[in-house]
Amino acid sequence: MTSHHPLTYAAFTERAVADDAVVGLVLKGSQAHEGMATTHSDHDLYVVLADGAATDLTRFAGHRTPELDLVVVTLAGFRDAGVPGFERYALARARVVLDRLDGEIARILAAKARLDNDEAFRDSGAWLDAYANSLYRSVKNARDGHALAARLDAADSIGFLLELLFALDRRPRPYNRYLEWELTRHPLPGWESAALLEAIDTIARSGDVPTQRRLFARAEAAARRAGHGAVLDAWGEDLALMRPR
Repeated sequence: MTSHHPLTYAAFTERAVADDAVVGLVLKGSQAHEGMATTHSDHDLYVVLADGAATDLTRFAGHRTPELDLVVVTLAGFRDAGVPGFERYALARARVVLDRLDGEIARILAAKARLDNDEAFRDSGAWLDAYANSLYRSVKNARDGHALAARLDAADSIGFLLELLFALDRRPRPYNRYLEWELTRHPLPGWESAALLEAIDTIARSGDVPTQRRLFARAEAAARRAGHGAVLDAWGEDLALMRPR
């Protein structure tokens, strides 16, 4: 295709489906999230090739235009894609366009959408400690009159909290763009999505200390149920500053 006739999603998909080397096509991003695509949204497509297959489609690896972004990868590479990594959520909610492997492409995506037990426990413990650290700093800075620092630490804490809550449910954290979408369609067990989003919004805007403490109390209870009491207890008397008064 020339710069005057750029490659479109429909044209490339038709070409890829006709190529026997292609065993899967996977669409990710806003086009894969119902209701999230806009006039500015491109199509982010994984092109999965049979291991060892020869095809001229490899020349499109890294293709990137306002209409179409392509990742061309072998099946073996696709199995490893995004795990671990920032791409994991995108693949967890990706949509299968083509699966020539009797559902194997879909099974690979389903596996990426769930952390295994050991991974979830390890990650949630680390995120819990990071969350407590930022929360503690925010509340302490608010107490000491450092308003900007308090708000910045509060904003940092929200990212760690979300990582924690999703890891406790063995799920990758959604990108900020898709947080409301995710919580509306797939709520976290034990959390009312609208109330959680409202608390996050309040903290992100103002660093409100009472709201931070109430949210921490809920998170602490969830973390202790998941077996992370030792992480919390390591904070000793400093926990009192984080808990509701």
